[in-house]
Amino acid sequence: MPNHLTLITGASRGLGRAMAVQRLREGHHVLTLARRPDAALAAPDGGLLEQWSVDLGDPLDAARRLEHWLGALDAHRFASATLINNAALLTPPGPIGAADAAALSAALRVGLEAPVLLTRAFVHATDGWAAQRKVLNVSSGLGRFAMAGSAPYCAVKAGLDHFSRALALDEALKANGARVVSLAPGVIDTDMQVQLRGADPGVFPDRERFAQLKAGGQLASPEAAAARVLAWLDRADFGAQPVADVRDA
Repeated sequence: MPNHLTLITGASRGLGRAMAVQRLREGHHVLTLARRPDAALAAPDGGLLEQWSVDLGDPLDAARRLEHWLGALDAHRFASATLINNAALLTPPGPIGAADAAALSAALRVGLEAPVLLTRAFVHATDGWAAQRKVLNVSSGLGRFAMAGSAPYCAVKAGLDHFSRALALDEALKANGARVVSLAPGVIDTDMQVQLRGADPGVFPDRERFAQLKAGGQLASPEAAAARVLAWLDRADFGAQPVADVRDA
């Protein structure tokens, strides 16, 4: 039976899917949470895959379901348990006053409220486990450096960073507290980059910079980025820096 449990949100495409594929190849028991399960995602021999169709815009239900599911598992099966909060929504680039209120609310729920609630469910349900426990929040350089036309995304990622700092302090007080890192994964060639390159430069003045990253071949593939993120997750000193960047390795 697999003895490593990995939970990944936003795993139907991009970085999240690439991380799920890699962990499945390594024989992990993988649970994915996404709006649409990926029929092409499969577990090779030795791995175990479960996929949930969940809307993280309604994070309370997802968190309750996760806590119940974890509570029903045999904790003795696992040497490690890891939650990777990867899911995010990007509102159209532009000033906050022009943002659609419903889309803005969904982005905040998926990007910040859901990770907080899912993390709470994870650390509570696994609190008595002997397994090594980890929480990886996928952040961004924009959580540390502001950019015009990106206030909601900057706020979400900055919130994840500071949440991770405080959570790490709480978990450090426990005998087997979870190790916590909010990690910027570098610049990745995903749908988000397509949206940024296609934005109106009148409301998103950094559009040309992102276009040049693509033209110059400076965007990492989701697979390459996943390898770097998971290598950080597997480091012996994971959690020593609760806020980190793969480019600092």
